Amino acid sequence: MLLEIFAVIFAITYLILAVRQNILCWYAAFLSTAIYTFLYWDVSLYMESILNVYYLLMAIYGWANWNNKKDQIDLPIIEWSINKHFISILIILFFTLVSGFLLNNTEAARPYLDSFTTWGSVFTTYMVTQKILSNWLYWFVINGVGIFLNIDKELYLTALLLLSYQVISIFGFINWRKSYYEQK
Repeated sequence: MLLEIFAVIFAITYLILAVRQNILCWYAAFLSTAIYTFLYWDVSLYMESILNVYYLLMAIYGWANWNNKKDQIDLPIIEWSINKHFISILIILFFTLVSGFLLNNTEAARPYLDSFTTWGSVFTTYMVTQKILSNWLYWFVINGVGIFLNIDKELYLTALLLLSYQVISIFGFINWRKSYYEQK
């Protein structure tokens, strides 16, 4: 329970700093995901645990990418084309079905939903590191499924965290959208 509290605190700190486009968000992300790697493995959500190892690496990559300023200008917010979103969603669904099928005959909990949140999060985390505006919309769907998964495994604080993510994602989208249009 104490570990989950610290993970939640660092996770909220990450998201609030990400909304503000503050590079310190990646430090909080690293700490939160290190704790969640252990927590998810402990409750047999293996894909979520593996996802958090990926998050550790992406925290490092995100920090490096956001820190790599050209002419002292922050990394700009961009948006993908509809075709790129469509292809990304198809890829997420493909990997969800494959890993869900592979985990289906194991002790893994909710293998298809666990796989969906994992593969969706893999893509969406990359979108955050690249400052893709619509990452906030992807997170809204992914976190909605994640709320159910965490309640199902009695990780109530984490479910509450994801619920707060839903609200913060709305503000993140609004904030980034404003910056997106201001930079043009």
